[in-house]
Amino acid sequence: MVRNGVVLNMRSLSNSAGNAGSNNVVVSPDRTFADVSGGALWIEVLNETLKLGVAPVTWTDLLYLTVGGALSNAGIGGQTFRFGPQIANVHELDVVTGKGEIVTCSANKSSELFYAVLGGLGQFGVITRARIALAPAPQRVKWMRLLYSDFTTFSNDQEKIIANYSQPDSVDYLEGQVLLDNGTPNMWETSFFPTEVVPTITSLVKEKGVVYALEVAIYYNSTNEEIKDQQMKQLIRQLNNERGLAAMKDVTYYKFLDRIPCPVPRSRSRTRG
Repeated sequence: MVRNGVVLNMRSLSNSAGNAGSNNVVVSPDRTFADVSGGALWIEVLNETLKLGVAPVTWTDLLYLTVGGALSNAGIGGQTFRFGPQIANVHELDVVTGKGEIVTCSANKSSELFYAVLGGLGQFGVITRARIALAPAPQRVKWMRLLYSDFTTFSNDQEKIIANYSQPDSVDYLEGQVLLDNGTPNMWETSFFPTEVVPTITSLVKEKGVVYALEVAIYYNSTNEEIKDQQMKQLIRQLNNERGLAAMKDVTYYKFLDRIPCPVPRSRSRTRG
């Protein structure tokens, strides 16, 4: 946002603004892509595509953002190290330009506009439709957090995981965070851990001033759970986190992606694009 700039309520572009609905998300017959309104929320995309067993491959942490708004800002999350940001997984766009023209663009058609608008912060046009790549959706997620008191050890482990991104046994999601000594021991990072471990974490944060967290996830289905279990165990053996300060949850794919609640009531949500 800049001085004298314009902020758009992207939800006004939605066919069913304020309500999740299939009007905003149309999946192709072969389920390889979805045509999505620029005013649709990513949670709506997830809801509609999962009905058919598919989903986009990369996400932002918060799903209560509009598709047009996120694509105007790149769309970065824990899957980016493997699949790129959301803007790297778009086949085609409909854009309203500054001249009021409606242009359909892609890598092969009006490509200059296509690449300018993706991550262009709304300076080159407004995204009204996006054709988003889809892939088969996993059923469940093994979701883990590991804590570190030393930044070099933390960053080395993170880089070790990233370097393996192209291998079949790569993790599917990776992010790093920091825990600061800010007087709030029940922060979301520590609440992930068993209650009996929280005092140890709180003491470590107070002692060090800052503690680092790796958040890792591996996706799986009922057919490959045993293989993914072994993959997670092997990964843990290779990492150098603080011993005893690792915790894992097993959740549905939907619950993992929708782990951060909508910041305002759904009926009143507004997304700036």
